[in-house]
Amino acid sequence: MDSRQRMIRTLRFEPVDRIAHFESMFELECEAFSLQFPSQSDWEHLKGKEREDALNCCMDIYERIIDTYGWDALAVYNPWEDPEAVALAVKRFGHRILVGGMCGHSILSIESVEDWEQFAIDLYEDREKLHRRAKMMHERACALIRSYASCGADFVFIPNDIAFNAGPFINPELMDELLFPYLKRQVDLAKDLGLFVFLHTDGFIMPILDRLISMGAHCLQSIDPMAGVDIAEVKVRTHGKLALMGNVQCSLLQDGPEQDIRSAASYCLVHASSGGGYIFGTSNTIFPGMPLRHYRTMLEVLHCFNEGYAYTPYILHQT
Repeated sequence: MDSRQRMIRTLRFEPVDRIAHFESMFELECEAFSLQFPSQSDWEHLKGKEREDALNCCMDIYERIIDTYGWDALAVYNPWEDPEAVALAVKRFGHRILVGGMCGHSILSIESVEDWEQFAIDLYEDREKLHRRAKMMHERACALIRSYASCGADFVFIPNDIAFNAGPFINPELMDELLFPYLKRQVDLAKDLGLFVFLHTDGFIMPILDRLISMGAHCLQSIDPMAGVDIAEVKVRTHGKLALMGNVQCSLLQDGPEQDIRSAASYCLVHASSGGGYIFGTSNTIFPGMPLRHYRTMLEVLHCFNEGYAYTPYILHQT
């Protein structure tokens, strides 16, 4: 079974030969390979041959990441939201792994709010203003999703943080009006175009988990343990409906100790792997400042787990 087959079968809750793995981002390329992605701010200034060389440099780094860490998929994140880069990744890696692109700021979310006081006022005094903004974000997202489908992508990764550690960033009933209808249409469009859909949000999502399930996406990433989200509980509610990715605690990957990293990684694998529908990964990304050895520790746990792995029907583990 190759990585493409493994990912597709995972997203469909079908038996696989081992647990799949990739990360939404890997930002330790200097430490790992003595190579450097261009900064995101540089891309608008790169033209012609210079841009072509920069794109090829990115593909070289992605190839190192995929081969070194055994990634089964790649969501192109540098350059950000760039269909040309996604098309190049499809050409280079699409025969062996799943390839997709990022589509952020697609709905009103924590990262889209610049003035919280004005946002709070608008929620209750000028809802139409927020709808106008949401529609603009939605239209841009739909255009990007179409471009990914046109360039041969397999999936779209839609990151919108809509929860803090204490819970959803606005009342869930307001989300039903201002967020979820737009997100649902984006998911439906992507699926109609033949794309798999990954959703991302950090935070305590339990009050809105059923709403996230109802979007009809294929996979939900983060499953944030630092916000108190227990992947065993989430698995009970999502199995057969929404695949899961993540949950290895990023604060432990930052600070250790290594034994706690191993315990966190093992917990994810034990409680989320049965019955399929689980992609091993961190609760966010491999971010700057994280000791590279801690990522390797996490992967050692995965490799040990996969050595004895055999697909089993979903089992409800006691937490």
